[in-house]
Amino acid sequence: MSRQARKLSETSTYHIMIRGNERRKIFLDNMDRKIFIDTLQTKIKAGEGKLFAFCLMDNHVHILLGEGNETIASIMKRLNVSYVMYFNKKYKRVGHLFQDRFKSEVIETDSYLLEAIRYIHNNPVKAGIISKAADYKWSSYRLYKSDSDGIIDKEFILSMFSDNTKKAILLFEEFTEKYSNMELLEHDERDHEEIRVAEDQEARVIINEYLHHKNLTKDNLISNKNIRNELILELRNKSGLSIRRIAELLEINRGIVQKVTKG
Repeated sequence: MSRQARKLSETSTYHIMIRGNERRKIFLDNMDRKIFIDTLQTKIKAGEGKLFAFCLMDNHVHILLGEGNETIASIMKRLNVSYVMYFNKKYKRVGHLFQDRFKSEVIETDSYLLEAIRYIHNNPVKAGIISKAADYKWSSYRLYKSDSDGIIDKEFILSMFSDNTKKAILLFEEFTEKYSNMELLEHDERDHEEIRVAEDQEARVIINEYLHHKNLTKDNLISNKNIRNELILELRNKSGLSIRRIAELLEINRGIVQKVTKG
């Protein structure tokens, strides 16, 4: 049976899970974990990608990354090869360490991006290892408060909470603690598509209501920057859409949306 083609993300952002072959442990001590994190960072940055979140469990890993010049398939292949070489040499073993194919889930909206990060950081809580995400050493959660090495590209994520860094971190922590117990990477891809369609429909309602209330048409968004910017902020505040998707729906340049939303 041929494999189903991997779904590609329009935002080039993915939630990835890799698991030990036959669910066996892929980390036997803390040095293994440190080596894996260093290797992960090196491979993503080599391809000019972005690492938004990770969590290392005994027999699996969750990663949330944004593609750069390399595809996730290429990044994960190089990560796999490098870490397996280290692991096999250290423990004098041969053969596969990971399951044949990693799981991936596309991240198309900012709201789903935040939900995925929250899910990843709460994985040890769900497993009953610790009571709160802040107590777990082998995830990216604590790096959002202090990340001197720049392992995590946290600025964009924190900016969704506040322009003030200290306030953003506090709001990020509150958000993480309100764990929804939502199951990600377990849903059928159609479920995610339904979420996206619903968000698009909600956004179109917001656009149409706004234009109707102002007695305007979409053409007015080109000629009147104040009206256009007001609608951009309306969509940003009332929908979970990404900057890219807002630009597509309004048929304007993505840079304009990014500039307006950053104030």
